[in-house]
Amino acid sequence: MSAAPEQDSGTVTGTGDDVRLVASDLDGTLLRPDGTVSDRTAAALADAEDAGLDVVFVTARPHRWLTDLAAHVAGHGVAICANGASVVDVAGLRVLEEHGMDARRVAAVAARLRAAWGADRVHLAVESAAGFASERGFVSEHDVPPGSPRAERIEDVLPPTTLKLLLRATGRPTDADTFVADAQRVVGDLAQVTSSAAGALGEIAAPGVTKAATLGDWSARRGIAPAQVWAVGDAPNDLPMLRWAGRAFAVANAHPAVRAAAHATLPSNADDGVAVLLERAARLARARRAGRPPGR
Repeated sequence: MSAAPEQDSGTVTGTGDDVRLVASDLDGTLLRPDGTVSDRTAAALADAEDAGLDVVFVTARPHRWLTDLAAHVAGHGVAICANGASVVDVAGLRVLEEHGMDARRVAAVAARLRAAWGADRVHLAVESAAGFASERGFVSEHDVPPGSPRAERIEDVLPPTTLKLLLRATGRPTDADTFVADAQRVVGDLAQVTSSAAGALGEIAAPGVTKAATLGDWSARRGIAPAQVWAVGDAPNDLPMLRWAGRAFAVANAHPAVRAAAHATLPSNADDGVAVLLERAARLARARRAGRPPGR
């Protein structure tokens, strides 16, 4: 996408009028800065469903963080979680698909990181279908579920399949881009490292597992082509999805690389940017169903 992104203060224009699916990141994108769904966005989600659009949440969140969002998912009730490592039935918080790493691969990744950065400086945690587990040295910014397993080494509390390996490290650069790039060099082809937030937290997935890969498979099974998808995000972990989709959008508060990769920039997550997108998509869907030329 070489063209400069359009600046969008409340309208959505451009190609891709045959939109059938809107894929949206959550934190920093659809959700307001306080983590809630605004009234306008809730109404736009309901309107999009009524217009016959598929809306899919595509998020770094584990499925256990979706409880309060079930009412806002379109009729199919599916979300893509853990950066593409799982597909979740939101209503029942049931994992339908797993695209994770086995214990041997996770142990190999951990060994490379400890060898490169120091065993006492690397702190790991995992998300799985069973929940959260961590090393004692891993400090989470979020509430940890009571009873979550902890150990000195993550190998001692690994589930059969790890959806996402979380990495913190002492004595490393705190800039997210630098931290992720350094970790990827260490991990090599064993896994891939990305980030969904500012700061030094690496999110490690199996090779080839991205938001784009899982969304692409899900869309294909529903007969939806990439050209019929609008995708919106704010962080580097959204880039594969934005590059895959027929029409890519960034919210105004997005990472510079995300804004550069998008066809257009929406208002920020504090200003209901995703609602603007959904409202436009719903109008186009209704026009298509009625056989009318799409309005601008």
